Amino acid sequence: QVQLVESGGGLVQPGGSLRLSCAASGFAFLTSTMSWYRQAPGKERELVAGISSAGGSTNYADSVKGRFTISRNNSKNTVYLQMSSLKPEDTAVYYCKAFQPLLQRNYWGQGTQVTVSS
Repeated sequence: QVQLVESGGGLVQPGGSLRLSCAASGFAFLTSTMSWYRQAPGKERELVAGISSAGGSTNYADSVKGRFTISRNNSKNTVYLQMSSLKPEDTAVYYCKAFQPLLQRNYWGQGTQVTVSS
């Protein structure tokens, strides 16, 4: 059974930091590209950051470049999103996504709420 379980969300003040984690199981994590998406109320889901299977390549949305860092630990089947200098506009539900190229399938987590407010 495929599972992606996000954790680490919460309420943080502007300028603060959070680290999100996504624990994966039930599929070939080592060969999967991993990504973080977010969806704010009334808006479409958008890509925040992605990382290649070996971790050697990353990409970021322009709105988070220089503030967010995606990483992965393949020995723990976990991907992370370190978020710093958070802004109110970063408030959203953050989702972890896996893309398994051999099966051409996407898997999604249930999401974790991040709220940036004073």
